[in-house]
Amino acid sequence: MKTIQMTLDENLIKQVDKEVSKLKTSRSAFTRQALKQLLDFYRTQELEKKQQAGYKKYPPAANEFSDWEDEQSWID
Repeated sequence: MKTIQMTLDENLIKQVDKEVSKLKTSRSAFTRQALKQLLDFYRTQELEKKQQAGYKKYPPAANEFSDWEDEQSWID
């Protein structure tokens, strides 16, 4: 691991410290987890954008998925 220095406003530090205390963890561990989750969120967003672009470029054919309709089970 590498040590880095960050500048944060006081209010954010207080909020983080409050959560860190509740979770019985450290600022570093909390920050690592938060950064990993945010990176995963951005990766997911990017993949969703690529999927949407793909469907816009190559939209599904009229009955492309109709073969599966009888296989679906909808619970009301």
